Amino acid sequence: MAAAKKKHKATGSAKSSTKSAARKSTAKKAAPKKATPKKATPKKAAPKKAAPKKEAVPKKAAPKKAAPKAAKPQTSDVSGGNVASAGGAVLKLGSIRPAKGSWPKRTRVGRGHGSGMVKTGGEGGKGQTVRSGGGKGPSFEGGQTPWARRLPHKRGYSQKARDIGHFRTTFSVVNLHQLAAWDPAVEVTPQALKERGLLGKVGDGVKILGGARTGKSLPSGLKFRDVLFSAGALEALQAAGAHIPQEQGKK
Repeated sequence: MAAAKKKHKATGSAKSSTKSAARKSTAKKAAPKKATPKKATPKKAAPKKAAPKKEAVPKKAAPKKAAPKAAKPQTSDVSGGNVASAGGAVLKLGSIRPAKGSWPKRTRVGRGHGSGMVKTGGEGGKGQTVRSGGGKGPSFEGGQTPWARRLPHKRGYSQKARDIGHFRTTFSVVNLHQLAAWDPAVEVTPQALKERGLLGKVGDGVKILGGARTGKSLPSGLKFRDVLFSAGALEALQAAGAHIPQEQGKK
């Protein structure tokens, strides 16, 4: 039995060795050989043929263009909505704007303080502020006792504490150069001055002032009545020989 086992092992090892040798030989045969890449030889470029030169053709002179004629002013095109101006420029209806100031800003009444109309909406007040001459005077102090009434009143009340518009004297004035054409035979009085148009109205009196102009001289022998004089006018009239009553003098 032992001899038979040894024979079997020997045969098995021989078979395995033959199989491995056969595998190696087939693997060697199956491996393909690597092909060595061939070097590409550079191709020689073919020489370019020189193109034949073209003969230069003389250029013809271009004809001059005639200047465009001035365009005539177009008439209004109602269908297209365009109007031509005198200069030839076309005005479109979309570019027309009204003249500045021809459309004033609309007054927005009743829109609060920002509108500028505020309380009465531009209609003003009712009653005292509507009447001519109404309102408060310059001495009104908001209802409190005014300054003139708060002063202590003493005996011999002075009119200087009141407004000067009612208590001062206002004179109508005539200058000396206005009497250059006066007739010496006619007496100079406030009524005569008013009739000649030298006075508009006779106030508290008439006063002659010394306003003179070149080229206008006083006639000699003028007579005055109910008239006052300034210092300069009195000297000029006395030098010209005017008749002035003693009760009338400088005032």
